[in-house]
Order: sequence, then C-alpha cells, then structure tokens
Amino acid sequence: QESGGKEISRTTTFSSETFLTKRARYLTTFTVESSLISKNPMELLRSNLSRVQIPEPTHRVYKHECCLSFDTPRSEGGLFVDMNSFLAFGKDYVAWNHEKTGNPVYLHIKETPKSDPEDRPLKKPTLLAIGVDGGFDNNEPEYEESYSIVILPDFVSLPFPSVELPEKVRIAVDTVLNAVGAERKEQVAAWTAEKKKISEHALTLQQIKSGIVIPPSGWICSKCDKRENLWLNLTDGMILCGRKNWDGTGGNNHAVEHYKETSYPLAVKLGTITADLEAAELTVAMFLADVYSYPEDDSVLDPLLAQHLAHFGIDFSSMQKTEMTTAERELDQNTNFDWNRIQESGKELVPVFGPGYTGLANLGNSCYLAATMQIVFSTHSFISRYFSHQSLKMAFEMATADPTLDLNMQLTKLGHGLLSGKYSIPVTEKDSVTGEARQEGIPPRMFKSVIAAGHSEFSSMRQQDALDFFLHLLDKVERGSNMRPDLDPSRSFKFGVEEKILCSSGKVGYNKRDDCILSLNIPLHEATNKATFASPEQIHDYYSTALKGKTTAIKTTSLTSFPDYLVLHMRKFVMEAGWVPKKLDVYIDVPDVIDISHMRSKGLQPGEELLPDSVPEEAMEAAQPVANEEIVARLVDMGFDQLRCQKAAIITSNAGVEVAMNWLIDHLGDADIDAPISHQASDVDQSSVDTLISFGFAEEVARKALKASVNQLFLTRYKLFGIVSHMGTSTHCGHYVAHILKEGRWVIFNDSKVGVSTDPPKDMGYLYFFQRLDN
Repeated sequence: QESGGKEISRTTTFSSETFLTKRARYLTTFTVESSLISKNPMELLRSNLSRVQIPEPTHRVYKHECCLSFDTPRSEGGLFVDMNSFLAFGKDYVAWNHEKTGNPVYLHIKETPKSDPEDRPLKKPTLLAIGVDGGFDNNEPEYEESYSIVILPDFVSLPFPSVELPEKVRIAVDTVLNAVGAERKEQVAAWTAEKKKISEHALTLQQIKSGIVIPPSGWICSKCDKRENLWLNLTDGMILCGRKNWDGTGGNNHAVEHYKETSYPLAVKLGTITADLEAAELTVAMFLADVYSYPEDDSVLDPLLAQHLAHFGIDFSSMQKTEMTTAERELDQNTNFDWNRIQESGKELVPVFGPGYTGLANLGNSCYLAATMQIVFSTHSFISRYFSHQSLKMAFEMATADPTLDLNMQLTKLGHGLLSGKYSIPVTEKDSVTGEARQEGIPPRMFKSVIAAGHSEFSSMRQQDALDFFLHLLDKVERGSNMRPDLDPSRSFKFGVEEKILCSSGKVGYNKRDDCILSLNIPLHEATNKATFASPEQIHDYYSTALKGKTTAIKTTSLTSFPDYLVLHMRKFVMEAGWVPKKLDVYIDVPDVIDISHMRSKGLQPGEELLPDSVPEEAMEAAQPVANEEIVARLVDMGFDQLRCQKAAIITSNAGVEVAMNWLIDHLGDADIDAPISHQASDVDQSSVDTLISFGFAEEVARKALKASVNQLFLTRYKLFGIVSHMGTSTHCGHYVAHILKEGRWVIFNDSKVGVSTDPPKDMGYLYFFQRLDN
C-alpha cells in the first residue's frame, strides 16, 4: 500500500513458479548481502574492486548529466557515475544500469547551492562572449559539491574522501573528478564572436603616387551621385560606392567593380575612421575603421592604416566616425525588422509550465535546433514513437553499450524531457529582467552530439539553417528506422511529387520523386504576398524526344500523395554579389487553413500523348532534361560536388545559378543526394503504395488501386500549428524562435523561455508547419 493507504492493484500475467523462484533467490541474496553490509560495508566495496576502473585519457567520462534523463548533480537525487563505464545516471535510473551491466560501484555527486550575498555586484561584460572570462555573467548561484561511494543494489554509502577507502578507488574517483566531462568536451559552453584577421595584403600594399588629397568631408562617388556607403581604395585613392542591396538600397557596386578592373585589394569605409577610443570601445588604432579585403572577401585589419591614410592626406587623429561599420550595420539589421515582434519583446508574456511546455537551453548558437525540435515533438508521429509508446527503460534496454551514442535513446530522452513536464517547473530565482517566473530549460547536449555526428556544420558551434537541420533530422531518423520502417515518424512528412513537362510538340512527359518540404519563392517586388503553391515554369534548352532537338517546355508540379504534416519553406534568402547570402525581410500572408486539392496529380489525361521513350545515342547525355553547363560550373566553383550540381540544375529546370543553389542547400541532407541521375519514374508513387500497405493491402492490390483512383484516398486540407521564425541577415547569423498552437492557444518557445503568445508572427515565418485535417 502507498503511504496514503490506497492499495495499488495491478493486473499482471506471469508464471507462479518463475515468480516464486525469483522471489526466493532475491530474498536469499538480500539476506546474505544485508548480513555482509551490516557487518562491514568496506568489505562489500573490496569484494567489488574488480568492477572499478581507473579512467584512461581515452575514456569518455560523464559527470554532469544523466545519460537517460536530464538529471544533474543539482537534481534532488544527485548523479551516480558508474565507476566501470563512467556513464552517469540519475537516482531513478541507476538501478536500470545495475540490472543491465551488473556494475555495482558508483560515485555519487550532489550539488547544493551556497548562500548568495544579496549585494553581489553584477559583472559588466568586456567581451562579446558567454561562459568565458570577461563575457556575460548569467549570475547563477554558486554550488557546493559533496561526494560518496555508493554500492548497488542496496545503495550502501561510504564517505569520500576517506583514507580508509582502497587506493584504487581513491585514484579512480580523483581521476573522474579531475577529468573534463565528456558533455562539456563535445558541447563547449563558451561562444565568442569571430575576430578579424590582419589582411595578407596590408603589409605589402603598394600605393600609387597620384597626388590625390582626400578632404575630411563632403565625399561623393566618382562614378555616381552617392554620398553614403562610400569606400576609399587604399591603392589609388578612388572613392566609390558600396554594394547594392537586394531591395535597391546601398550603393551601385562601383567599389567592387573597380576591384574587378584593377585588382587593388583593400578599401576603407569613409565615415568609419576614428581615433576616438571610447567611441570605438577598443584600444588599438588599427581596429578603428572598417577595412575590407576584396580578395579575402572579408572585413580585415590593417595595422598600417594610419600610414596608408596619410598617403592621401588623411589625418587619422582628426577624423570623426559618422557611419556604421559593416559589423554595426549587420547588428542593426539583426535588431531591426521586427526582431522585437518575433520574440514578442516588451509583451507581458505569461510563463507556461507543465507537460509539453519545457524550454531548451541554448548551447551557443543552437536556437535552430531548439525551434525545430519543439515543433517536431508537437507532432503525433514523434510523440508516439519516442514518448507515449516508448519508455526510457525500453529505449535503454535496446540501446548500445554507450547510450549517449544511440540516436533512438537520445531522441527518447529528449522526447521525455520535453513532454513529461518533469523539468518544466519554475526555478527559485525569477527572471532578472522581467521579474517573472522562469524555467531553466533542458540542455540537449547529448542529442546534439549524436544527431550531428559526422556532419561538419551541425557538430560545430556555428549558427545553422533550421531547414537544413530539419532535413538532416528526418534523414537520420529514417536511416535509424530501417529495420522497422513502420515505426519511422519521418514518413509523416513525406509526400510524392509529380512534374509534368509539356513539350512544344504538344506531347508530355512525367517525372516523379519524393520530398518532405514545399519551397516557395518570394517575389522581390511584393512586400506582402499570398503564398502560391504551384505555378507553371518554363524550361529552356529542354531536349524533346519528339522533336529530336532542344526546345522550350512548360513544367507543372503536382502531388501524388499528401503527408500527415506539410512543411512550407519560404525562400527568404537570396545571393548578393560575391555569393553572400542575404535575407529578404518581407511579410507573407499565410492563412490558418489551406486546401491544396488543386495540387493533386491527375496523371495522364485523355488525349495526352507521351513523349517517345527512345533517344538517339548522340543525344543520350542531353536527354530530358539536360543540366546547363554554365550553372554547373558556377556551382562547382563554389565548392559543391559535380553530380550534385548537375542534379540541382536539372531539377530546377536550369532556372539559374541562384535557384539551383537554393535547391542544393535545401537538399544536402537527402539520402539520395549522391545517387546517379535517373529520369525513370514509377507508374505510381511509392509513398502512396507504402501507405496502403500499412493499411494491410498487398502491394499489387495497392498499385492497381492507386492507378484506378489517382490517389483520391488522401485528404488535402491542412491547419497551421507551428511557425519557425528567423531574425538576422543570413543563415549564418541571427536567432530562431518557434510558435506552436497548443491546447487552442499559441505559445512561444524562445530557447528556455516558454510563454503564452499574444501576437504570433504568422506573416513573418521561415518554416510553416501544417497538420492534415480529418474532415
């Protein structure tokens, strides 16, 4: 019975003989061990010394977070480190590890907060960094650690440190405590802004003796009437305007065009030159101006800047700063365009706690992961797979020897962490800015480590594209479910795409593929626009097997199957000069409910004649369609693989370098990205076949039914339930926030902050998540 006096009744089917045998064995073992413990716990430890290891430098030591949950030494039960495998477990889970491995000896670590003086001064940051000396101080309380040796299964405890402990145990524990935790090795908590480098051209710069003297003000571009965003070329003294922005603002590209004509490498932005150290907040003169290196394609340092400016009569000490530097402009753009609205800053957000309302702590530029996973774990498919139908113990029993490297285990850990409500509780200290109740959020370190394994970008601490991560996640989940595809939650996002190509001969061809996102282009000339889901595209230089030559064709895209969850991707990034990604900050009119029945594939229509299948040998390489060589060459020059570039050009109908590159970036994580190019298509969409097979139909019956019904089984109305918004000028910087419709209200998930949304930015999203309606 429980302490409240209520008896717990459980219905269990078991063999009475087996149960009684196990019970007798347990009582015998318990009696013997209890007798031994009551006599001498130290002897019990000595009897298990063979199960204690001293960690080697190659060992991964976990001591900051449980492998199966988000318990830490600060949790109520502390943390138990297995002194054989060096994996860590919370109090509720350590017995599972003992049952699975038989390892009995553990180091128990418990942290309790120290009393904190009320007048503790706040540190002023001197470095744009988190978690390093001089960086931002999060003013967390200090903690005091206590240790003990615990022997399972009865949690016999011995104090540590103690000279009475065996030497092997003392050395092993000291080594564990002195080791850098594997959690922090793999996910460094510090984030530091990138430092400019000294230009390789600065010390050897040759300046032309032209006699040009630059006045202290009143500058104008030598080739147009621009008076702002002006750059002085440090070789010949030409004053020219900067690059043109996507929206027509900025300059007219005269400075960069001058470099292309002359190869003169360095230019300084007029108006950013200053000797005012206080204004610049720096201490070295060479930092006090915005210098750009065209060959290095980056902002750089020029240690001889004062000398180079003096060549044109500019007195460094007399200059005053009148314009923003490139870095300041980027920061300004990051904080403009409704940054506050997307984060709902200034609004009195009501904090939310409980199951499904757990925040994710930012590991340093990990907001793309946090926003994506919050929405992913709001879908029935992921909730069912990794939470409601899979317990932590079940996942642990199926996991490899090291559960920190097991994707299924870490997804289950994350799912239970987000959805159980165990960690969604107010902390004692309120938010230092708003004074509201807050939660710490759970740090997804182990999940990030395993999902990013082998990926150079996601395993770094750099900011990433949420779309790229979403596609990478689905690919990893699909591969991890190859033994049980029926349990694969990524299938709920997949749908079939059919491309109909109408040749100028009047004949048609069909290509089919699978996808999991619909990417929509945003017209530059419209500030607010409705999203269009399908529109005909022209294909130039299309090889027609009917005409036996190249022609212009019309491509129309439709869907052969409809997913449970539809993801719309707004193409908000374009390429500026120099192939620098630039964000289009525009408003998108996205309705709460959409009907995409008009995108349903109708298949081959009466009266339509298919293009001939036969292609002359001399035209085989150019057969429908052919990749534009110039597009492929430009993409290869940017560092992409040749085959991938050809595939991108073909799939985007040779619409241009930028369109092909956008497709390539969106699909880098596709499982078939490196598969040979094939123009053959199945007679019916395989994903639709798989759906019917999952209902119990035989494959042959499913294919015949789909041919006859043209997929009329599938519903096409969807309701918006999640938005990922991006703030910043490109995918390489900025911040991601998620808004999710939960229990009839919109909730904002901004890393660890979770609150009721009063103004969800539905018109400013980057990724929109829709759920299929049942009626």
